[in-house]
Amino acid sequence: MLAIPLAVRRVIDMGFGSHDGVLIDRYFAVLVLIGFVLAVASAARFYYVNWLGERVVADLRSDVFRHVAELGPAFFERNHSGELMSRLTADTTQIKAMASTSLSQALRSLIMMVGALVMMFVTSVHLSLLVLLAIPLTVLPLIAVGRSVRRLSRRAQDTLAEASAYASENLAASRTMQAFAHEKEAANQYRSAVEVSFEAARERMRARAALTALAMFLVIACIVGILWFGAAAVVDGSMSVGRLSQFVLYAVFAGASFAQVSEIWGEINQSAGAAERLTELLALKPEITSPADPVPLPVPPLGEVALDGVSFAYPGRPDLPALDNVSLRARHGENIAIVGPSGAGKSTIFNLLLRFFDPQQGAVLVDDIDVRRVDLDALRARMALVPQDVALFAGTIADNIRYGSPDASREAVERAAEAAQAAGFIRALPDGYDTRLGERGITLSGGQRQRIAIARAILKDAPILLLDEATSALDTESEALVQRGLERLMTGRTTLVIAHRLSTVQKADRIIVMDKGEIVEQGTHGELIARGGLYARLAEMQFSAEAAE
Repeated sequence: MLAIPLAVRRVIDMGFGSHDGVLIDRYFAVLVLIGFVLAVASAARFYYVNWLGERVVADLRSDVFRHVAELGPAFFERNHSGELMSRLTADTTQIKAMASTSLSQALRSLIMMVGALVMMFVTSVHLSLLVLLAIPLTVLPLIAVGRSVRRLSRRAQDTLAEASAYASENLAASRTMQAFAHEKEAANQYRSAVEVSFEAARERMRARAALTALAMFLVIACIVGILWFGAAAVVDGSMSVGRLSQFVLYAVFAGASFAQVSEIWGEINQSAGAAERLTELLALKPEITSPADPVPLPVPPLGEVALDGVSFAYPGRPDLPALDNVSLRARHGENIAIVGPSGAGKSTIFNLLLRFFDPQQGAVLVDDIDVRRVDLDALRARMALVPQDVALFAGTIADNIRYGSPDASREAVERAAEAAQAAGFIRALPDGYDTRLGERGITLSGGQRQRIAIARAILKDAPILLLDEATSALDTESEALVQRGLERLMTGRTTLVIAHRLSTVQKADRIIVMDKGEIVEQGTHGELIARGGLYARLAEMQFSAEAAE
């Protein structure tokens, strides 16, 4: 492109002036060749820069997801999953535009601008000095407006994330929303959130429009002023028409490139707002990490867990202890039930054993080693969890059972399902184990979801089993079947069972009764009933209610 003004000048000064048709033909042939090279280069640039943008955004999304997945439960208590999805999608898309087309156009425009400025000096030093004087008058206002665009872009991305978070939350609970006839109210609230996002985006667009208009006006004003001086030079004979035409073309190239750079600068500032949000996310450090020099757990595993004088309060509630000086030990093969009213601290024990959190005082031990000294993956490989709120995914049933053991064979998956009393309803489905579940397993009943979670724990075959209300969503018949499967699973394993239904824990080797973060009683079912304490009162209320039903 930078060769074109030279050809134009020679055609005007030499070809037209001397009426040399051969020279004119030669230069126009060169222009066609330049056009061909430009077309091929532009096609190659389009492919490679878009490949670069897609590669950057794919790597970025992968890195952000991997980083977020390691941040731990404390982070997810403070941040909404819908907002995180906005960062993974909308923010990375903004960066893709910057990393591909914007970056390529900026580079091309900068090269064109610098090259045109150099050739302007070669053509006319006098007129070029005037251009240099005009540059600061153009650049400084653009920088000031660009900062405003960056700030407004960050605000637009934040408001979009808030709207996405609201939509994600309500769509995930669509049945609850419809059951309470809340659709219109939810739609109105989402529209209000979208309108706030739209207003923020409109402010950003106004700033960018002002930036573009300012850049174009300043560039055109500078070019007109320089042309006025050049025309005067042609009139007094100090410059030829061809040289002025060459200078004008280079000035147009430089001006157009500068205008494009200024527009791209606005896009980069817009992407910078998204980049700031992602950078903040990537800068977060996991609160729970593996030690630099982990202590190996014993092999074969002992299957023992213990809490030694543990006191703990959740980060969001530092003044409300979840556990207060709790000590307990579960030996290999022991079946321990943990019962008590809601908020007593039962689930907190599981959270500490899995090292989702670290206690403020005391130590949590697995196989007689403090969990803070153990590699996280090795620690969690020793445990299988069946949570009260079962998490299923939109893949197949086999994939969900295989979730904690990705390399397990199909036969092992089916054996685990048989043990969990899930094989019957799975085989009745249209595609059996290959049936794809809806989001969060919404196509299954609560009892079916829980049995798949039990099958998942059976397949993991860990020496320590954690059951958090594992049969709470089952009917009486299914519960009896699953209990038999669980009894086979518990054999030879250390099992901790959290239960509200006391009828499910009467066979436990030991029952731990908790209240307000403390262990208030422990013993067998018969011993605790005879003692007449909290457990006996809870049992009387429950069994009386069940008898009344």
